[in-house]
Amino acid sequence: MKIKFLIPLLAFLVLAVFLGIGLTHDPRKLPSTMIDKLAPAFRIAQVHAPDQTFSPADMKGQVWMLNVWASWCTACRVEHPLLVEIARSNAIPLVGLDYKDQREDAVPFLQQHGNPYMLSALDLDGRVGIDYGVYGVPETFIIDKAGRIRHKQIGPITPEALQDEILPLIAQLKKD
Repeated sequence: MKIKFLIPLLAFLVLAVFLGIGLTHDPRKLPSTMIDKLAPAFRIAQVHAPDQTFSPADMKGQVWMLNVWASWCTACRVEHPLLVEIARSNAIPLVGLDYKDQREDAVPFLQQHGNPYMLSALDLDGRVGIDYGVYGVPETFIIDKAGRIRHKQIGPITPEALQDEILPLIAQLKKD
């Protein structure tokens, strides 16, 4: 009779332990299966020049940053001033991937808030984002000279992440 009461208690304790372990993980540190793999290939139109396209192959031989953003994204507005600073510093070529957005919304957003991107490509249907494993916007990828993804930042870039992780990685990748 006592065993009947122990089974639910044991099940509850096991679930509580798993929940406790899960709550200790930082959701921004989700592992990406894309790290150290070649960046997925694509060729899509640019936001400001719809008659011109962009492909990651255009950046071969350079360390560069791909920032996935959208004009409708609130967190992107939080991150945007830091991206403008990164662009002004010329630390790394910064390419935007305008995710599930419309050109007529993206262009005014960049005019109003400043355009940190050397160019921004328009991912209308989100297929490129899916290929990169994007969970949501913003997300940022650091891609090395060989075209391999070396870092993925989920959520807005913070000044701390920039100083402690991203800039040191960029410096190391430029040396390699």
